[in-house]
Amino acid sequence: MKQLFVMLANYNRWANGRLYDAAFALSEDDYRRDEGAFFKSIHGTLNHLVVGDRIWLARFRGTTARVTQLDAIIADDRPSLRAQRDATDQELIAYVESLTEGDLASTFSYTTITRPQKVTQPLAPALVHTFNHQTHHRGQIHALLTRLAGEAPSLDLIFYQRETGDGLSLEDPSAGAAGA
Repeated sequence: MKQLFVMLANYNRWANGRLYDAAFALSEDDYRRDEGAFFKSIHGTLNHLVVGDRIWLARFRGTTARVTQLDAIIADDRPSLRAQRDATDQELIAYVESLTEGDLASTFSYTTITRPQKVTQPLAPALVHTFNHQTHHRGQIHALLTRLAGEAPSLDLIFYQRETGDGLSLEDPSAGAAGA
């Protein structure tokens, strides 16, 4: 299972890079225009994705997130936001790579943000949520890019797999000849 999450973390970085390249090609007005998305603009949605990942990383590590508003703007200029995204993607990859199969089968506890309550849940499904959350909001940005620029890059997981070879074989490398 760990290999699957490592692949998803690397795919996440790849998809974010493609999305940022396309979003940053827009004019400043288009990039910041309230287009009716949940976090209004492409800029607001990109910020939310970094915020969400930071909140989940803190929860996974058993620490408290420094950001507590889902609509926080953690970087107002494009280069700073890209740097924050890149650093957060690398943290997520490093975190997932550090996990054992036992960690993935374990539970963790945290307090929610919008309506504070204590939650205990299995780690693996929460990781699935984290990657799915990214996909959900990247889809919103993709639609906005299509409307504003007339096109948007493909973000399909299968294109990532074909381009990188990652995930085309998810066999357990520790299985050796028995897994061949």
